[in-house]
Amino acid sequence: MDRLLPGTTWFDATQWAFLALLLVLLAVVLAAFVRRAVLKRRGGAVECYLRAPEERGRRGAWRIGFGRYGTENLGWFPLFSLRPRPTAMLSRRGLVVVGRRSPDAADLSYLPADVTVLQVGWASVGDSDPEDVSFEIAMNDSTLTGFLSWMESMPPGTRWEA
Repeated sequence: MDRLLPGTTWFDATQWAFLALLLVLLAVVLAAFVRRAVLKRRGGAVECYLRAPEERGRRGAWRIGFGRYGTENLGWFPLFSLRPRPTAMLSRRGLVVVGRRSPDAADLSYLPADVTVLQVGWASVGDSDPEDVSFEIAMNDSTLTGFLSWMESMPPGTRWEA
């Protein structure tokens, strides 16, 4: 009973299983670092925190990630994920800043003290300001300036009314 396969002991089999598990773990960590490097290298990626305050569970909690600016959307990628696509897409069309605040005491356990929290939503059909906050985005001052500039600018040839 001390042999698993002819010529192999339980100790040898355990060593191989441990080595295989270690290689899989190393591959996952390497994939995460490669994903992060690819996201940063493509340009337009900034570090920010995101949450949906009305949601429960993971979406309602602060999560760190990268926001990547596109022509019409801000794609948000969680930092600790292997998913190649953004988890949240914030459309530039109708995006409005509902409010701005400093992190409160509950937020400071998840956020650095030097960030500003933006509360954003989308304008309704009649171009009225939104009442509900869809997302909260926490950014440092330089990232915040870039985000507000991106939100207010419009690429040449873009037709928003279409």
